[in-house]
Amino acid sequence: MLTEKVSLTQLFTLILGFNLGSSLVFGIGLEAREDSWLVILFSTFIGVIIAYLYYHMIMLQPNKNLYQILEFCFNRPVAIIIGFIYAVYFFYIAARIVRDFSVLTSAAILPLTPIEFIALTFTLLLGYILYLGIEVLGRTTEVLTPYSIVFLLLLTIFLYGSRSLNLENIQPVLGRGIGPFVKSMFPYEVARPYGEMIVFMCILPLVGNIHKSRIIYLFSIIFSGLFLTLTSLLITASLGSRIALRANFPLLSATRLVSNGEIIERMDVITVFMIMLLSVGKKLGVYIRRTKRAGAFTFFIFNYFDKNGSQTTRDREVKIWISFAWRKNNYAK
Repeated sequence: MLTEKVSLTQLFTLILGFNLGSSLVFGIGLEAREDSWLVILFSTFIGVIIAYLYYHMIMLQPNKNLYQILEFCFNRPVAIIIGFIYAVYFFYIAARIVRDFSVLTSAAILPLTPIEFIALTFTLLLGYILYLGIEVLGRTTEVLTPYSIVFLLLLTIFLYGSRSLNLENIQPVLGRGIGPFVKSMFPYEVARPYGEMIVFMCILPLVGNIHKSRIIYLFSIIFSGLFLTLTSLLITASLGSRIALRANFPLLSATRLVSNGEIIERMDVITVFMIMLLSVGKKLGVYIRRTKRAGAFTFFIFNYFDKNGSQTTRDREVKIWISFAWRKNNYAK
């Protein structure tokens, strides 16, 4: 019997990758024009409060995850209905992520490759990682996350060296007033990604030192918010608010401006791999794993309350994953 546990470092990298996720692909807060970075910054503070509420609910029942808490608070039939709604919600977002990443890859680096093939390959790769368990996903993010952070810092240096950053593009601050600023923040920018962190109510019970995880949990949210704020500053300062708003992939467009001595340029492929794949893959992995568990809880596919996470249970889980993988591939068509 194998007991699945997530370390505090893995929890940090999972939350960081989850919050970055597709937000790096399409950017967030761009409707606020020059104030997009302020929208993200203030949304982070509100997101910390929302995420702490999720953490507090888990600490009230530290041995129960989201679905078990639903059954504890309501009766079994009501918990099944709510669990099914969450399963559909998680699966929908996972399908959207697969589609978005497939379109990005096809447009940026593999224009002649069918989107269906990209989606299926990406899905099967994540399916294998998730088949090995949440610990493997945690170790993968633990290894790859530092590369994403280093790459963003290098991108900042390269854009500055290319003289592509213009601070006038982020001025004036609150030039359109408070009303458009607040309208841009609520509800979408607060709900994405911080409202979506309800999915971590299924991961927090797996943390080995859950009673010591509060600082790491909150720090990872703040750090990811600052990471997104810096990314938004780079996009707006380099492209300008109007171009950033019209661009399909703002970060990718900003990366194409890098040109240092005609040597360091055309970083499209590195951007897709280092930022998009590492972050999007983590978020998709978390969603798919929670979708499987929600489906298992709803349809009694196996003993969901088995806390040992045995390999036999994992083998039964992969059957659910295979069916979901084919559905996502059909969605990409």
